[in-house]
Amino acid sequence: MAKSLQQLRNIGIMAHIDAGKTTVTERVLFFAGRTHKIGEVHDGTAVMDYLVEEQQRGITITSAATTLQWGDCTINLIDTPGHVDFTIEVERSLRVLDGAVAVFCAVGGVEAQSETVWHQADRYGVPRMCLINKMDRMGADFEMVVDELSSRLHANPIVLQLPIGAGEEFVGQIDLIARRAYYYDPEGVATNLRIEDIPSEYADIADKARDELIEKASEFDDELMGKYLHDEEISTDAIHAAVRNGTLSGKLHPVLCASALKHIGVRPLLDAVVRYMPSPLDKPPVQGYVDLKGEEICYRAPDPDEPFAALVFKITSDQHGDLNFLRVYSGTLPAGTRVLNSTQGKKENVTRIWEMHAKQRAAREKAVAGDIVAVVGLKSSITGDTLCDTRHPIVLERLEFPEPVISMSIEPRTNADRQRLADALNMLRREDPSFRYKYDEEIGQTVISGMGELHLEIVYHKLIRDLGLEVRVGRPRVAYKETILRTAEAEGRFIRQTGGRGQYGVVELRVEPFSPSGDDDPICFEDVTKGVVVPKEYIKPVEEGVRDAATCGPLAGYPMQNVKVTLLDGKHHPIDSSELAFRQAGSIAFTQAVEKATPVFLEPIMRLQVTTPEEYLGAVTGDLNSRRADIREMSHRGRFRLLLAEVPLAEMFGYSTQLRSLTQGRASGTMEPHSYAPAPRHVTEHILRHV
Repeated sequence: MAKSLQQLRNIGIMAHIDAGKTTVTERVLFFAGRTHKIGEVHDGTAVMDYLVEEQQRGITITSAATTLQWGDCTINLIDTPGHVDFTIEVERSLRVLDGAVAVFCAVGGVEAQSETVWHQADRYGVPRMCLINKMDRMGADFEMVVDELSSRLHANPIVLQLPIGAGEEFVGQIDLIARRAYYYDPEGVATNLRIEDIPSEYADIADKARDELIEKASEFDDELMGKYLHDEEISTDAIHAAVRNGTLSGKLHPVLCASALKHIGVRPLLDAVVRYMPSPLDKPPVQGYVDLKGEEICYRAPDPDEPFAALVFKITSDQHGDLNFLRVYSGTLPAGTRVLNSTQGKKENVTRIWEMHAKQRAAREKAVAGDIVAVVGLKSSITGDTLCDTRHPIVLERLEFPEPVISMSIEPRTNADRQRLADALNMLRREDPSFRYKYDEEIGQTVISGMGELHLEIVYHKLIRDLGLEVRVGRPRVAYKETILRTAEAEGRFIRQTGGRGQYGVVELRVEPFSPSGDDDPICFEDVTKGVVVPKEYIKPVEEGVRDAATCGPLAGYPMQNVKVTLLDGKHHPIDSSELAFRQAGSIAFTQAVEKATPVFLEPIMRLQVTTPEEYLGAVTGDLNSRRADIREMSHRGRFRLLLAEVPLAEMFGYSTQLRSLTQGRASGTMEPHSYAPAPRHVTEHILRHV
């Protein structure tokens, strides 16, 4: 599709599970003419949920990309999962998108995963607009959701539409800027959009809401502010421009309403995406570094004539090899080009370029700045790698991947399948960086780790159904961590004398509890030595030895975290000292110090949200108390009660089944990782008995 960068939008759809993201996307594809039949999630016919597992479960598991046209704008759209187990798909999509539409259920409001994806977007500085969906459901409450956007997300919502009715009486919206009412004909798949005057019973409410809209928008446009204060005539274009300014700055969040299932509000949503979401030209030049050392900063502007730079943000494997998804930030990439993977220092060949529509693909001769495409031919590149012009290297910021919280053993039924299993796990690891696996020599088994029970269940099904492997799996296990409760010091000595040159390294370390903040490393290393007791070139090997030792804690071999390590002193030999000697000395000193520092287990704590009918509240809270839950908040939501709790993951296996049993299937619950906390004594004893 021919396009200018000013008329390009790279956006994602993000939300809590069951807020209606994929249903919104399917309607967008239909009204934009990208599909000619509307896919339904509940029927397993959604275009964007093309995996067998997605169609059977009615949920989105992997992000899917498509390109569509709306007016004179081209929109690259990514539909992301809502389930917390697949949060990596949201993370890597937001990393490369310019804007996002956050979808909220008009009944459920701001839910647990809504907060997670919102904060992910905050981290990447992605401008957002909000769609309050499912206005046709019983109990829909538009004002409640708007209030929660402010109170729970700390957003700054600016209401552009008011719903006409709610529940079964929801028939359309009031456009506050244009001062018009939109009505739809459900019988004609809402293709008949009637634009009428605002109904008289809504006139006063609409006038008040429009004044609030203009007052809020005027903070982002001096000219509009002047006209508003002097009560002058204000044009719709002036309001649109002010709302756009506020949205692009990330300080305003336009709010629309819809019922995607009934096709209501989809076209105004697309109009708003074009009007308020940023083009690549509205974003600052992407920042990177000339090399991996990160000492010299460089920038790439979104210009086809700049040197080529792109980020690999997703990989999928198929029978023809890996399909690498790229966001092109600058320059032009013709098919058949040789590029540099600056992250790994390797050259790669891009043999073909595809424009994706879910699983369908259309060949492209080239990709230019602003494009989101898939390429074939890369051999070594993985998620987070930078591809660039061989003559103008740049390394873009890498993606951060969450740590797994659950693991289980897996083994092939026959020895003949052992290598096939290893190859399959390696492929799944390339596709999904939040999935890990390793061979545990102590138990003689391969252990796979992921973000939750569903995550590992999906992996298991892929292996047996898609890859034809016969495997056995153990029960899911919690991925504990280890830390320390007090300060201790130790000396590590690595001295080896042989016939020739020996090895000599002595270090003294202090370890102490540490509370990381933000993106701090969970193992903090600091050097306070004076003079040359440890030569400068050996400081880094000492740190490497410490970090190696921290991967295996003293209690049960779980990784350590929340430990500050200080290098206090050391000794070296002018001939026998080496990097190896100081790496080993650092590892020995760390291991001995943490053994003295009262090591303890840390267990993952989950943030749980349960929505239950009032009559089952006692049973639900009683069950949660038996699971060591700390109920932090309890509120009303219509005829339901909303509970927010923090609960150890170890107590939550099989919880969804138990919750359905307690409430005759009428309650729902979602979890997401929250933090780690010291495990109580009985849990520690249980862990040690089963090591």
